Amino acid sequence: MNHIKSSTRKTHLHNLSTLASSKRHLHVDASIIKTGFDPNTCRFNFQVQAHLQRGDLTTARKLFDKMPQKNVISTNTMMMGYINSGNLATARSLFDSMIERTVVTWTMLIGGYAQNNKFRDAFHLFNVMCRHGTVPDHITLATLLSGCTEFDSVNEVAQVHAYVVKLGYDSTLMVCNSLVDSYCKIRSLGLACHLFKNMPEKDSVTFNALLTGYSKEGFNHDAISLFFEMQDLGFRPTEFTFAAVLTAGIQLDDMEFGQQVHSFVVKCNFVWNVFVANALLDFYSKHDRIVEARKLFYEMPDMDGISYNVLITCCAWNGRVEESLELFRELQFTRFDRRQFPYATLLSIAANALNLEMGKQIHSQTVVTDAISDILVGNSLVDMYAKCDKFGEANRIFADLAHQSSVPWTALISGYVQKGLHEDGLKLFVEMQRAKIGADSATYASILRACANLASLTLGKQLHSHIIKSGCISNVFSGSALVDMYAKCGSIKEALQMFQQMPVRNSVSWNALISAYAQNGEGDRALRSFEEMVHSGLQPSSVSFLSILCACSHCGLVEEGLEYFNSMTQVYKIVPRKEHYASIVDMLCRSGRFYEAEKLMARMPFEPDEIMWSSILNSCRIHKNQELAKKAADQLFNMKALRDAAPYVSMSNIYAAAGEWDNVGKMKKAMRERGVRKVPAYSWVEIKQKTHVFSANDMSHPQIKEIMRKLDELEEQMEKQGYKPDSSCALRNVDEKVKVESLKYHSERIAIAFALISTPEGSPILVMKNLRACNDCHAAIIVISKIVKREITVRDSSRFHHFRDGTCSCKDFW
Repeated sequence: MNHIKSSTRKTHLHNLSTLASSKRHLHVDASIIKTGFDPNTCRFNFQVQAHLQRGDLTTARKLFDKMPQKNVISTNTMMMGYINSGNLATARSLFDSMIERTVVTWTMLIGGYAQNNKFRDAFHLFNVMCRHGTVPDHITLATLLSGCTEFDSVNEVAQVHAYVVKLGYDSTLMVCNSLVDSYCKIRSLGLACHLFKNMPEKDSVTFNALLTGYSKEGFNHDAISLFFEMQDLGFRPTEFTFAAVLTAGIQLDDMEFGQQVHSFVVKCNFVWNVFVANALLDFYSKHDRIVEARKLFYEMPDMDGISYNVLITCCAWNGRVEESLELFRELQFTRFDRRQFPYATLLSIAANALNLEMGKQIHSQTVVTDAISDILVGNSLVDMYAKCDKFGEANRIFADLAHQSSVPWTALISGYVQKGLHEDGLKLFVEMQRAKIGADSATYASILRACANLASLTLGKQLHSHIIKSGCISNVFSGSALVDMYAKCGSIKEALQMFQQMPVRNSVSWNALISAYAQNGEGDRALRSFEEMVHSGLQPSSVSFLSILCACSHCGLVEEGLEYFNSMTQVYKIVPRKEHYASIVDMLCRSGRFYEAEKLMARMPFEPDEIMWSSILNSCRIHKNQELAKKAADQLFNMKALRDAAPYVSMSNIYAAAGEWDNVGKMKKAMRERGVRKVPAYSWVEIKQKTHVFSANDMSHPQIKEIMRKLDELEEQMEKQGYKPDSSCALRNVDEKVKVESLKYHSERIAIAFALISTPEGSPILVMKNLRACNDCHAAIIVISKIVKREITVRDSSRFHHFRDGTCSCKDFW
């Protein structure tokens, strides 16, 4: 849990305050003697202290300035007031003006720097103190070490350790506890363990320091073993003990252990402690146990902003967005620190819902509360604006981030990729490499998705090498992304090889494999992989079912698809989402079972959306069901936020195929009035690490003459093989001869011709197309594959089509 604090630090500050207080009285007595028993100075000192205790720093300073005679205690008191208020600059100014300083004076300022995460300044002051001949005591050493939070402070901690030994404090419990804690914080667990074992005396703080170090570094079994050892030795656990051991339980994904700790918390009467209760709440939240988390939250006798943060995030993770937002509204009426509100979670909700207005409102709150300076909030703002297609704002916030880790880079790259701006995502990844920001598994997953969508196998292989060098290859998400990339680049063999080499597999890995088989028309293998996943002990998720339903849809496995859909609810108790219904509707329509599709849509718990009606419209075009096509088209045309011209084009094509040219004209007029444009069809092929893009009737390529010669040559050979052009695919009201001629120059055929003249004989060809290939091109490529004796793969917007020796892997064609 991110909110775990160091128990040693709290103890040190308390002891520092106690020491300062006790020594203050000693110095008051000494100063009375030194100043000839002048009670006036002592009285002023007590008055200054009284004002500071009330928080009246201004009055205290005025009184301090009026003092006719000051002593060390006077300046120490005033300096501590500034330190407590966070004004280190003025405290340092007072310190520098002092002629006489005691060990308490030095320790106070060292503590001020330590409390404000300025360990290097504290350490520098400590060195100056030693050079001035002031000998640090055990409070000074413990206070200095309490500020050590930086990973690269190994040398400094080692030097302090040397001072500890030199001054004879290596047997002092408080100092040793601080050293153990510091070594853990700088990730020197070996030194922390060695010191722990050799300590002559230990207490709960000692165990807590090492326990927290173990859990933070992922040594979870060691943390739990130490917890049991602590109990065996009779040390009473504290709130920090429970927080650390629950963190270890989260990482081990051990629900039963967490419940045992919960029982122990109740037994030790710590359930009232909000810090411990929050740790338990976090444990249940991270295990998606929302029922237990809600029950604990509403039973807590005391709660704080963190309690709300954890439950709000838990609800958001588990899809209870409305409940999450309601809790946030409730939180806003509390007096908890607004800077600590779960803005990152709320921004994530806005990003996933593409709710720009909500995102802007949260952004405003982060500015007002200064929470925008939090790196997690800044990263979330970049992610929200990128997902909402506001890349200008995303880039501005990205540029202003104080600490640019891989997270905001990944958020921006992911935003570009999700919006189809794959080249921009790749450019940003190159910039990230130049900036020497290390990519993580999430970065690689996003950029591999861009390679997959561009079908750039060369670039994908280069990234594969990058991932191996970075050490992320064993990460299950990187491996799954590589499986997906190879599959979408048409290399199903390499996708399978990558899957088999993965040291660990989860449902994401299996989903990638199932999807790979589905896209490549291997429905039986997709189904077999799903069953293997279940037999391996993994529970299929809603995404797993979406993958298998898509496989059934693409491969015409209707009955199997319906069985999986039923088992999803009846066996696995998973509530189908809109995407699952859309897959079933698509599957039924592809096979011409329109009545069943309409019946299913009528009993869905939500209204049919653009995807479903578009699916019906496309199927109606193939099955020539003009009546239902008109109904689907009307539904789509009446949608306010229709995204593209596809429904108009599909309906226009249906009318054109039927020869109803007047209606074709009406569709084109409706498109113009609504301001939507048809997406131009284009195909591309990667040759020698360079991508060549072609559109229909494209004459702009430098080698167009050679391409045309190849197309003429192929046409002649195709006629001998019995190929006859299907002029119904030329959806224009022109002469028959012109229609047939236009089919010859469709973008995928130009791309294939170019690949044939640019690659060695016998080598496979992969062509990408942004829209569906027409029936005539499908028939033509079957014949071309037989003539040239090559494997030709065409990936269109629907799926992969593998052509080999005059056959196609597709059982159905669209």
